[in-house]
Amino acid sequence: MNSTERAKTALKLGQPDRVPVMEFLIDEKVAKAAVPGCKDVADCMDRLDMDNVGCGARFETVKNNPDGSYVDEWGISYIPGEQAIAHPLHGPISTIEDAKAYNPPDPDAKYRLGKLPELVERYKGRRAICFHHRAAFMWSAYLMGLDNILANLLVEPELVTVVMDKVLRCNMQIVRNAIRAGAEIIILGDDYAGNNGPLMSPDLFREFLLPPLKQMIDMIHAEGALCIKHSDGNLYPLLDMIISAEPDGINPIEPVAGMELKKVKQLVGNKVCLTGNIDCAHLLPHGTAEAVRQAVRQAIADAAPGGGYILASSNSIHASCSPQNLVAMVKACKEFGKYPLSFNN
Repeated sequence: MNSTERAKTALKLGQPDRVPVMEFLIDEKVAKAAVPGCKDVADCMDRLDMDNVGCGARFETVKNNPDGSYVDEWGISYIPGEQAIAHPLHGPISTIEDAKAYNPPDPDAKYRLGKLPELVERYKGRRAICFHHRAAFMWSAYLMGLDNILANLLVEPELVTVVMDKVLRCNMQIVRNAIRAGAEIIILGDDYAGNNGPLMSPDLFREFLLPPLKQMIDMIHAEGALCIKHSDGNLYPLLDMIISAEPDGINPIEPVAGMELKKVKQLVGNKVCLTGNIDCAHLLPHGTAEAVRQAVRQAIADAAPGGGYILASSNSIHASCSPQNLVAMVKACKEFGKYPLSFNN
């Protein structure tokens, strides 16, 4: 069974030859330290014999500011930092007039799919080809400001709806193009929760955020691809609704937010593939290789029986993660993840 078959089998709740090990974002510095001589992140993943490669959409910088911040094609200002993903500062939408006048980036721009065409050419048929993007919420939050969009779900819901509709249409076209270019698994990265629970009430999630999520996932399936829904935070109050949108996988089941892998397996493991849970807040940056090995062993014991589990970090292999611990995580998955499962080695 090759990597593509292994990942797809797990996402369809089957039992592959071993637990797949995948990551959707690895910091380039970590990748090159983990596998000296690798030419890029995908090459690192390939040499480690991980089960996927992937990338996200490309959005150009349209303005550099004197304070070091920059503005992208969405009109959002960011401040760069040590991590691969920059921190958003503010966006261009405050009023309903702003929202109605706003035009998202061109989804069909020739460079929009980033490195995807190259990854398809290099790895299609050997590694699962992933493309990470979003549905409607997070870029809408960046365009309006997170506090503002959450307040306006109550105060001015029309403003939120106008913005999210425009964002969703743009993002659906980008994802559709990605699938037609060879992407096999779409990771939707809108975050809905913090460590203490959802950012909005379940009722507001059901009314405003669930419909665009469902619309995006339905399109992904209609185009012949699979979908992993990513959201950081404590998702228990939203879990059943997220699963009702019918993603094939859920990620990252974040332990620092109180998400227990064994409990989630019991709750929804018969409906969705579980993906993640190896702590990248403390363990992967600061733990020992043996502690990582034992965490992988426990995660496989908790979620892998019967299939429907993909091992991954609890968010990403960010710049603070230890390269040695990335390697330890991958090796431990191969050590403990072979079916039929056995922990006597």
